[in-house]
Amino acid sequence: MTKMKCTVAYDGSQFFGYQVQPGKRTVQSEIQEALARMHHGQPVKISASGRTDRGVHAYGQVFHFETHLNIPEERWPLALNSLLPNDIYIRDAEEVPEQFHARYDVKKKEYRYRLLTRMEPDLFRRMYTTQVKETLDLDRMNQAAGAIIGTHDFTCFCAANTDVKDKVRTVYQLSVQHEVEDEIVLRIVGSGFLYQMVRIITGTLLDVGTHKIAPERVAEIIAGRDRQAASATAPAQGLTLWKVSY
Repeated sequence: MTKMKCTVAYDGSQFFGYQVQPGKRTVQSEIQEALARMHHGQPVKISASGRTDRGVHAYGQVFHFETHLNIPEERWPLALNSLLPNDIYIRDAEEVPEQFHARYDVKKKEYRYRLLTRMEPDLFRRMYTTQVKETLDLDRMNQAAGAIIGTHDFTCFCAANTDVKDKVRTVYQLSVQHEVEDEIVLRIVGSGFLYQMVRIITGTLLDVGTHKIAPERVAEIIAGRDRQAASATAPAQGLTLWKVSY
């Protein structure tokens, strides 16, 4: 058996998230169906770096699977993409050692959250950005971001309905900056992320940027380990899993 590692991009707009759900269209189920067709009906399970929620996108999601097919690694993307819908695209594939695991071997993940800063909606970007009509103070947001960088118990930035016990994670980088005239990008790199962590951080930094929360308050929120002290969860469509590093 050969173990293959693939990097995949997908538009999450029409999926009920990454993970298989009975009767629902998901990224994992579409890829596994394509692999099953290549393996003459034999089920093939893929394991990813992590799951993404309904409406969340990916540019650099990673998964692995095992196969008995003798296909050169450079041919795998072409073969899979010919069987996948046009909102999933295998960017590359490579053979990896037997001990490799797409989830457990992750060293860093990068997410990007895009904010559309204009009064009128943009119909062509509404599925990939979150519109903010208020003026954002980026200096305040980046000041608050400084309190998030580092190793902390991030209970305050984790959705309450999770059974994860260890909520200590490390954020290596976090910045908020203009990318184009009417778009602001929040970029965050960390060792790993809790359920809805990036979206709750985004919601909290938005409240800082609109002067609803003082930048100094963010350190207190983290220390308090209380989800209710942080802000509302930002919408899914602005979020993209950008890169997974091993």
